[in-house]
Amino acid sequence: MNFFRQYRFVLLFLVLLVFCSIMVIRQLKGKESKHVEIREAFILLHTRGYTNYANRLYEVLLRELPQLPNKNLIDDFQRTLILVDPLGNHPENLIWKYHWTVSNEMERRSEGGLKQAIKLAEEAK
Repeated sequence: MNFFRQYRFVLLFLVLLVFCSIMVIRQLKGKESKHVEIREAFILLHTRGYTNYANRLYEVLLRELPQLPNKNLIDDFQRTLILVDPLGNHPENLIWKYHWTVSNEMERRSEGGLKQAIKLAEEAK
């Protein structure tokens, strides 16, 4: 009991730190699952012909795109790849437009990664 009295502030700090860490992780997982839910709803609405609602969700997905982690970006790319013809040109299809927007974002991000890799290789000389 003397141990707890002596170190109560340290122990309270550690408990608070663990609690805050759990809440941050929970928030991140919630945002990720919310994005997947919006993407799947967008695909469902578009395939069922609810273009007005699908268009709203398409706009939400576009706004989220720059902040998406690479993992979610790859998941979106793979999910939409099976639904569209990647070699065709169908600008009236929202899923096709979203697929190409995701593809362009992935390419833009990979260019930044490529520049960073070249810079690291040059520094290693």
